[in-house]
Amino acid sequence: MKLSGVSAMFPCYNDAATIGGLVDDVHTALAPLADALEVIVVNDGSTDDSRKVLDQLATTRPWLKVIHHERNRGYGGALITGFTAAQHEWIFYTDGDAQYDAREASLLVPLATDDVDVVQGYKIGRGDGLHRIIIGRIYHHVVKRLFGLTGRDTDCDFRLFRRKLVVNRPLVSTSGVICVELMRSFREQNARFVETPVHHYFRPSGKSQFFRIPAIARSARQLLELWWRLVVRG
Repeated sequence: MKLSGVSAMFPCYNDAATIGGLVDDVHTALAPLADALEVIVVNDGSTDDSRKVLDQLATTRPWLKVIHHERNRGYGGALITGFTAAQHEWIFYTDGDAQYDAREASLLVPLATDDVDVVQGYKIGRGDGLHRIIIGRIYHHVVKRLFGLTGRDTDCDFRLFRRKLVVNRPLVSTSGVICVELMRSFREQNARFVETPVHHYFRPSGKSQFFRIPAIARSARQLLELWWRLVVRG
């Protein structure tokens, strides 16, 4: 099975050590499965060597589109930029920190049939410490209840979906809660889902900012604001 076109997208924030491998891995995985393929990386104001690495990659990879944010706009801001830049019928995205194996994007394509709009991954285990696993599960169940979501793993950022879903209803969240907004938007558009397991690994470099107490408190506030806007006010 081949898709007419795929835009594979990565947000990148201080991922100089991993982004090059991901770019090549996703291209190798998807090129045989799509008539047209572009890879987009949004460098969200990184302070490491991400800009240098990406600009060098782009000189030898004509299918790579690099977009630089001069200042950090947040995870959601990076996704919105990438989704807006996408040109093809299908969008695949995952994170730039290599906790997911970009080569597994090839597993999603055979499931993207005519009667499917979203191929959603769910994590096989979780490559994090115990406290992160516990916080992640609490977050997952709270989000499902607050927003009426039904998926097995709403927090799994390994997705292939039809581009029209974000064209018809543009996203606005600039923080990490954009993933909840995305899933809620898909549900309200009656998108047809299929789910598939994907591997999740320990982060090979850098540190996540999400699991620090100030970040958790900030995310809780943003989540409640999103709930008020999407669910209460509609």
